[in-house]
Amino acid sequence: YIAQKLLKGALGTNNFDANSRLCMSSAVAGYNLSLGSDGPPCCYEDLDHYTVAFLIGTNTAECHPVLFQRLLKRKKQHRDKVKIIVIDPRLTDTAKAADLYLPIAPGSDLALLYGIAHLVLKKKGQNTEFIENHTDKFSEFLEVIKNWTPRKVARFCGIPEKKLEEVANMFNHHEKVLSLWSMGVNQRREGTAVVGGLINPHLLTGQIGKEGAGPFSLT
Repeated sequence: YIAQKLLKGALGTNNFDANSRLCMSSAVAGYNLSLGSDGPPCCYEDLDHYTVAFLIGTNTAECHPVLFQRLLKRKKQHRDKVKIIVIDPRLTDTAKAADLYLPIAPGSDLALLYGIAHLVLKKKGQNTEFIENHTDKFSEFLEVIKNWTPRKVARFCGIPEKKLEEVANMFNHHEKVLSLWSMGVNQRREGTAVVGGLINPHLLTGQIGKEGAGPFSLT
């Protein structure tokens, strides 16, 4: 409020960044670069159909409590087949509710995502038909991730290799993976790159454009 008064009253300008720019600009840019459109390929109904919820850069329990309760409701109804993965340097209330929690080093999100993609390919978890019919620049993507080996990623992120492999095993085309993120990803210098890094595993495994799956930026 004070900043707005200063800009309008003292400087005489109406050009002031809205919350939408501070909040969603990285997600919008990431969606555009990866998918050609800034519209999320998911909706809130997908929270009722996921089998793996992959939360990164979000403390959903405190910042989106209604949505978090929806996630937990789904998990309680299907305890044997529904998993929640949380990636966060901090042990938040969201992390405490996770089946698998990875306290990665701050700023190592993109390395983790490259490592997941590397392992999915190594274990033949990719959806080849989807890749051939719905993506391009796959060979360029391979060049990026080929050097992000499990050992390198584990050291960079400060996590055990076994934990990284557990996450990658859930990111295959037999599951409904729903990735959720918010300001921990969006409000940072490399936010757009991390959003792209999140979308790529979905394109790699075909976890997009179907019920209960996809990369979903929470607002």
